[in-house]
Amino acid sequence: MEMIVNKVAESGIITLNLEDFLPKQIMVFDLKPFLFMELILKEKEYRAALLAHDWEVYRGKEVVLTCTADAIIPVWAYMLATSYLQAVTSQVIMGNETQAKKDFLISNLRQIDAKAYENQRVVIKGCGEIPIPEEAYACITLLLRPYVKSLMYGEPCSTVPIYKKKVLV
Repeated sequence: MEMIVNKVAESGIITLNLEDFLPKQIMVFDLKPFLFMELILKEKEYRAALLAHDWEVYRGKEVVLTCTADAIIPVWAYMLATSYLQAVTSQVIMGNETQAKKDFLISNLRQIDAKAYENQRVVIKGCGEIPIPEEAYACITLLLRPYVKSLMYGEPCSTVPIYKKKVLV
């Protein structure tokens, strides 16, 4: 009987799934409830409300700071909320939730020790369960290309070559 050999398993290819770098839980901190009639920011009341707010619910979480009301918010109001959030959160990003997910993902990717992949064959997994923004694929390419032996996209059994280090003779 002939032995079946899994050539993919023996190839030494490292697969990176960018889904693993998505933020685990994003919380939204919306200034809207802190506005008078959801339109006007009154400094004294705003400061008092922030002081009384339970900030512990944000501990260790990634937080999106936003205002969903159609109101003019002074810059210092965002700064003040950020000051409180920074004491308990892992990260704060200003904007909408969709953009923040991208920003948190890119931030998490930039934490990778790219040197750990030096002279390795790396496949960036495609077609996963969760859509990954194109910016993340560009980011991981920029991070890994200077170090890897080869960079591919797809699945180990069916890849698209992206980069291969030239061997100097």
